[in-house]
Amino acid sequence: MIGKSRSRRRAEAGLLTDLELALSRSPRGICPALPWRWRYELILAIGVPVVIIHLLASGNGLLDASLVAFCIGLLWSPSRAAVAARAWCIVTPHRVRAGCVQARIYGRNGRLPFIFRTTLQPFGERVLIWCTAGTTAEDFKSARSVLRAACWAADVRITRSPRYAHLVTLDVIRYQVPRPTW
Repeated sequence: MIGKSRSRRRAEAGLLTDLELALSRSPRGICPALPWRWRYELILAIGVPVVIIHLLASGNGLLDASLVAFCIGLLWSPSRAAVAARAWCIVTPHRVRAGCVQARIYGRNGRLPFIFRTTLQPFGERVLIWCTAGTTAEDFKSARSVLRAACWAADVRITRSPRYAHLVTLDVIRYQVPRPTW
């Protein structure tokens, strides 16, 4: 009898969650945040054509020298690894947002947490997140597996700022850091 009432409560809670999802607004971002979210893509979309046009207009061999330097950079393994690591710093915030939507980490007004910055670390990337009203670090901790899958990561570590409750650090672990052997 007790097991039956628990499963019934669980089913009712699931129905309430589905009802809330159907009646609530879909997650959306703050409009001023949209250019911030896509800043690197906008810079590349505007900057690369401007640089190419400038190099073509100069006509003194700068385009040839730039192409040679670019090709050498692609062929040199350390530079390729550095470019790939920086590319992950651009991709990861988008993946974290997708994970937040899938894990339903957003406020009742539909606002997603705001991602301040993504920094490169030896283990992968570190993402600093500002939790909007209605989201907490515990929401991220309960959705750890969803975030790990969304970020294509080996693991995800979530830590709350010791000083500010609304700041959350998300460590996206892609690489196993070699431990020193002493």
